[in-house]
Amino acid sequence: MIGHNRKHNLGNLFQGDSKKVLCVCSAGMLRSPTIAWMLSNPPFDYNTRAVGITAEYALIPIDEGLVMWADAIVVVHNWMKEEIQRAYITEAEIFVVETPDDYELRDPKLIEYLEPRLKEIFDGS
Repeated sequence: MIGHNRKHNLGNLFQGDSKKVLCVCSAGMLRSPTIAWMLSNPPFDYNTRAVGITAEYALIPIDEGLVMWADAIVVVHNWMKEEIQRAYITEAEIFVVETPDDYELRDPKLIEYLEPRLKEIFDGS
């Protein structure tokens, strides 16, 4: 259960009209922050957050408020999509970009790998 003030912030008007995208990997430290960074810049310019799904490792763990906040969710493994669908009620579409945990933060090879996948998902959004 999320608190009243936090619930109010989910719809904070000062966030603007940009699509809100929650990016999820295991710990929320490498892949999901890279995805969030990519999606917050042109050509997307989305409002993004990066989280981890594995509570014991996650720097910022996924929770109900963040899931409620999101217009779309991007995960790096299909099992994460299944976990979110099992654990939370959301109207956000969940996209999977299968991504191995073999990269550093904003690694050029990771960006090269993700770029066509993210463009395919969000083309025309």
